[in-house]
Amino acid sequence: MSGGFEMRIPSLMLCVCGALVLGGCQTPGARADDDNVGRLGEVVRPGPGTVYVELATEYFKGGQYALALTNAKKAVRLEPSNPTAHNILALIYQRLGDNALAEQHFQRAVALDPRDPYALNAYGTFLCAAKRYEEARQHFNRALDNPLNTEPWVPLTNAGACALEQGDKAGAESYLRRALQANHRFAPALLRMAKLSFAQHNYLSCRAYLQRYEEVAAHTPETLWLGIQTERELGDKDQLGRYEMTLRAKFPDSEQVRYLKEPKHP
Repeated sequence: MSGGFEMRIPSLMLCVCGALVLGGCQTPGARADDDNVGRLGEVVRPGPGTVYVELATEYFKGGQYALALTNAKKAVRLEPSNPTAHNILALIYQRLGDNALAEQHFQRAVALDPRDPYALNAYGTFLCAAKRYEEARQHFNRALDNPLNTEPWVPLTNAGACALEQGDKAGAESYLRRALQANHRFAPALLRMAKLSFAQHNYLSCRAYLQRYEEVAAHTPETLWLGIQTERELGDKDQLGRYEMTLRAKFPDSEQVRYLKEPKHP
């Protein structure tokens, strides 16, 4: 799970890349017994595609999509039963705008390991971006059902973001609060709760979430602008001045700096 996976990465993909890296070295081994953990319950040895999965992931994170695609294709060619290889290939195709191929490989990743929380979370974000909200929610919840998912706050945050896109503010708040209960320092969840609080005109709560965000992540033009809007509502001129000064100093060419000349800009 704000901001963006730069071409600009859609907000729902924020949380996917971290989860991919954490699960990115999984390769297939013998199937586990019929339980609810899937391959996460296995001792997994690197396969012939592992190095290409790792290279594809690093290139993808760095925005080098052509190199990422080349290496992901090699991984799938060498190890067609590796769900993580299909997952990174799907993410690359999604970034390149080829949603048909992206979905094909998301589906293959999930078919190869139906309990893999990383693939389920990634496919959930894809489905939500396609406004297939119920399918997305089902995939996020399946990711959460795996007791060996060590980072439940990732699908929880993405589920919250998706619920908010659907217009379900209560559902979004429930997911995001659960994400922060699981990891109170998870920056994407803190920012989304700040935005939700602002939308609900709960400006003190928005300020508190932004302060918590600032403790764990660097400000962006977007977060600083949210802070400016919040302090305008609360009337704290000192805090407002701090946000404005930081925005001008760190992001002088940003769109948000231009907003400063328009006090009522949304």
